[in-house]
This record gives sequence, structure tokens and C-alpha cells, in this order.
Amino acid sequence: MTVPDAVVHHPPRRPGAPGRDAASVVLLHGGNVASWMWEPQVEHLADLDLWTPDLPGFGSRAAEDVVSLDATADDVAALVATLPTGRAVHLVGLSYGGVVALHAAARHPGLVRSVVASGAAVDGVRGLTGAFGRAQLRVWDRRWYWAAQARSFGLPADARDLFVRSGLAIRRDNMARTVREVYDGCWPAGLEVSGARVLAVAGSRDLRAARSALGTIARRVPDAVVRLAPGMHHQWSAEDPDLFSAMIRSWVVDGVAHPRLVPLAGSA
Repeated sequence: MTVPDAVVHHPPRRPGAPGRDAASVVLLHGGNVASWMWEPQVEHLADLDLWTPDLPGFGSRAAEDVVSLDATADDVAALVATLPTGRAVHLVGLSYGGVVALHAAARHPGLVRSVVASGAAVDGVRGLTGAFGRAQLRVWDRRWYWAAQARSFGLPADARDLFVRSGLAIRRDNMARTVREVYDGCWPAGLEVSGARVLAVAGSRDLRAARSALGTIARRVPDAVVRLAPGMHHQWSAEDPDLFSAMIRSWVVDGVAHPRLVPLAGSA
């Protein structure tokens, strides 16, 4: 396929304001976008020390091979290892980025203070949703497909062209490997003993696989905090950037789940 012109993306690091040197926040993007998706959070959280990397196979790294979920998690861990020593590091990921964040914490115990994972379908994606996701690979390099995706996600008009261009840059073979591994189930073994505090979230209107994964996380990681974002869909970092950013701040700065997030039935 023809790779479009390079897309705009945030640099890997955005310095924080004085007084926030005690912690760094690494934002991990979803599986059909790149680091540019975090623009609203970069604006809302400008006083924090934010890192917005492109993961292998996406954005500025679209030409790279996606080897495996574990390799991508190790790539994130290598970035974390470059951060100034003595800082607490928090990983925040949406969808595929949430899965990567959980795996990075599980594979590298003690590396990060906490993980916020939204829409992380750790049980896999099966049934009609899984079949549809795999079928999309047949039209992966068609502009009309990405334009339709942008509309279905409810992206603002000024973000749709960037979404389409960055989507067309993702290699089909890379996405096929990603889909196969995530859709088949990708529990991050060792997460419960990683030492990382976990906040797992899904929109109340999220994919069923994302919502059901919360129960699995709550069961397998007893200290995890699980919440629903009322009225939100899968890509709710763009749907309600104010609340998503406030959730990050509440967890990273105050150490608690944002009060607008709703506990699952039977959870604390």
C-alpha cells in the first residue's frame, strides 16, 4: 500500500511544570491511532510530566515491525527506564495501549507505580465483534473505511483527517499480528504481584469485551480498582476529554478513582 505523508505526532516527552517532578505519566495510544490522540490530555494536564510515545508499528514508527505484545511492552519498559531516577511512573493506556500498559507492569515488576487501563480487553474479543474486527483487515488500506471509522467513533471534524492518514499508515501485517494476539486473549501473567496499583476502566457503553474484562481484572488482581465511565463508549478520551483527563489527575496526583466513575456491582 502507499504510505501517506508523515502524520503530526507529539514528541516522546513533554516537560512538566515545577512542583511535579515527583512523578511522570506515560500515555499509550490505542491500536488504530498514534500518540496524537492524546492532544486533549496534553492540554488538560500540561502541569504534569507527560510522555506520549508512538508504539512500534504506529505513527512515526509505522515502518517498524510489530513483533509481539510482550516485545511492545518491553519497548515501553525501555522508555520508562530512561526517565529520571527517583520519580514514580504511571502508565495510562486506552484499548490496545491499556493492554500494553498492563503487560509492561506485569513483565517488569516494580517498574511503575500504577497503571490506568481503559477498555483493555484482556479476555480477548470473540463472537460477532471479533469476527467483524478480523474482517476489517480486508479493507485496511481503503480510505473510505477509515473515514467511516472516524464518523462511527464520533471524532471531531478537525481530527478526522489526521485519523484517516495515520490509520492508512499502519501496515496490514502489523495489525494482523496485533489483532490475532489481542483477540485470542492476552492476560498479563504476574500482574497481581507486579507491585503496580491498577485502575481498570471501561465506558458503560464500551465494547462488551472491554466491560467484561473488568470482572476478570477484579477477580485476578484483588487490589485492583475497577470502574465504569457513565455514558461513555470505547474511545472516550476524545468523547469526554475533560473527564478522562480528570480521571488521570485524580489517580496520579491524589491516588483515588475519580468520583464520577461508577463502581461495578459488588466492587469497592
